[in-house]
Amino acid sequence: MDSADISKADSVSFSVGSAQIVHVPPLDPSIYSLTSDEADFFKAVTGIEDDETLTAHILMAQERAYKVAPYPCIYFFGFLRMDITKLPVYSDILAIGRERTDAIFLDLGCCFSVESRRVAFDGFPARGIISSDIKEEFLELSHFLFRTSKDTWAGHFVPGDALDPEMLSVAPVARGSKLGSPPDLSTLTSLNPLRGHCSVIHTSYFLHLFSEEQQLHLARALAGLLSPEPGSIICGFQSGRKEKGNVPMAFGSSELALFSHSPQSWIELWDGTVFEKGEVEVNATVREVFLMGQRLNVLAWSVKRL
Repeated sequence: MDSADISKADSVSFSVGSAQIVHVPPLDPSIYSLTSDEADFFKAVTGIEDDETLTAHILMAQERAYKVAPYPCIYFFGFLRMDITKLPVYSDILAIGRERTDAIFLDLGCCFSVESRRVAFDGFPARGIISSDIKEEFLELSHFLFRTSKDTWAGHFVPGDALDPEMLSVAPVARGSKLGSPPDLSTLTSLNPLRGHCSVIHTSYFLHLFSEEQQLHLARALAGLLSPEPGSIICGFQSGRKEKGNVPMAFGSSELALFSHSPQSWIELWDGTVFEKGEVEVNATVREVFLMGQRLNVLAWSVKRL
């Protein structure tokens, strides 16, 4: 079946990380919604003031993206939520953008790069923002959603597979004084040149797509990118549990099993395994939310260099 038929049919299999989606459900526009804050943001950044016109534009962006990558977060409009603004460290992220010279914000597993656009809207310099996803089509999809181009958006996009060492490999955690000048972000073809230079790394609803071992690998790789400067942050959201283990999630006729950490296991992973004990301050909490059409426990977390 051609990818152009995905949004209207329930007969396509698709892999997301280690999760296998056997049947992709057709899109359901009736579940679309925006909060007043979300509507204000999208109206401001797109220039579309009319509610019906904005709805039609977002639905068109969703349909185009679903043909490329039929992710649950696209089906359920999770890409509109901008959950990064709900993290307690969000004000610290914006302060880093204001106060640090050459501050770099990396959004891994970015989809439409909505979080990147939001932090830029809230004051983080766009020239220091990098979005990354395995699907290179998300660059043009982001431009379509936000009605921008490479000439009007100063941020950067680096496509690639986060498990490919040519894209992102594990490197020692940077320690000591701040490293030299960062690479030219406009020439990046992988994330490896960013080692020790990222002021903020955000990754939401991405790590839980991988096995426990792969999550540890990715955590080590991200730690190698983080700046040694005190206050540097890695943060995000993902599926969580009170005790670590698999969480079932239904999507269409598929049943996914997401390996999900508990707050305690997530804290122990970062503070003492990925970083040396006491090098970072880790906050992690689990709360129940209505997400992707069902009630799920979500782990909200942040790792801050001390």
